[in-house]
Amino acid sequence: MYEIFADLHVHIGRAENGKPIKITAAKTLNFANIAKECAEKKGIQVVGIIDCASPYVIEDIEKFLETGEAYELQDGGIIYKDKVCILLGSEVETSENGRNGKKGAAHNLCYFPHLKDIKGFSNELSHHLKNITLSTQRTDLSGYELIDIVKKYNGILIPAHIFTPFKSYYGNCTDRLKDIFKEKYDEIFAVELGLSSDTFLADTISELENKTFLTNSDAHSLPKIAREYNKIKLEDISYKEIVKALKNEDGRKVISNYGLDPKLGKYHRTYCDDCNKTIETKEPVETCPYCGGKNVTFGVFDRIELIKDKEETKSPENRPPYIYQIPLGFIPGVGGKTIEKLLENFETEMNILHKLSQDDIEAVAGKKVAVAIEKARTGNCIVHAGGGGNYGKIE
Repeated sequence: MYEIFADLHVHIGRAENGKPIKITAAKTLNFANIAKECAEKKGIQVVGIIDCASPYVIEDIEKFLETGEAYELQDGGIIYKDKVCILLGSEVETSENGRNGKKGAAHNLCYFPHLKDIKGFSNELSHHLKNITLSTQRTDLSGYELIDIVKKYNGILIPAHIFTPFKSYYGNCTDRLKDIFKEKYDEIFAVELGLSSDTFLADTISELENKTFLTNSDAHSLPKIAREYNKIKLEDISYKEIVKALKNEDGRKVISNYGLDPKLGKYHRTYCDDCNKTIETKEPVETCPYCGGKNVTFGVFDRIELIKDKEETKSPENRPPYIYQIPLGFIPGVGGKTIEKLLENFETEMNILHKLSQDDIEAVAGKKVAVAIEKARTGNCIVHAGGGGNYGKIE
């Protein structure tokens, strides 16, 4: 057994032919560049690319395999330069009957072992949405229906960023996942927390006690890969091994979650869209205490306060630690040129964040940068909460 770092939620901005895939993602985000970034700069050994159901991306994957730098594993996944295992995924937006009779929408991460599996899934999914070439398009499926289609093509389904206000199950669909998946709820064995929440918040909801928690980046640009990630114990890197870890089988497991302080997330607290202020009241509110406006975007913290059924966080014994970590790009005073200089000397961001001493960093980047990185690594920063689509800030 050995330990690896995994980020299972990375988008593709453009296909190699220039066609848009995820419109809000950077043009430099394509299949080959993600593999290279993970291998050469990030030090991520398993990456989930979740726009692989687009026919344009499928074409890119086929060309990528023809280069000889990558090959498919019998146990699932694509290995790049013997350094990175790529999981083929698709983020799918489902249509749900939401709370209070309103329509809701939720995002789901669907992963498949082989190219032939995601090809079959792509073909079937194309009958349930308007444009299969674009990522995360609204389908006419519910999560309850989607999970059967995913299983048909040997895949697994993981609810994405489960608390965010606009496109998630708890955010705008339901107070309980069991109400969505019904008798299929036990087939959901992992959930993604999202940038604005953490283990301590999520474990106030009892139905999540037996689910594995994932912390992923939801990266829309290359530098954002691994802003959140997981440390996983495996026998070898493959799709099959990752699934075993998510199910806590045969000694495979997620052994730690690395994530932002949830205050740094874009939707941690409720935000007033009328006076542009983050609302940090003790109790959740639907009316702005500053201007009286009702045009508010409900925050993750506030949503959890409303739907939790445990007064105190009591995590199950096998719950891995959640380790607050601030990526280099978030740290004040650590700009792009400094990061490049650090990477030239220390190879990957994982090395810088996990292995180097403060003295090592100081020798390359100077004392001010070294102190800033050390404060971020040890949680000694002042964090101001984000909301309404605005990231929190580090002081």
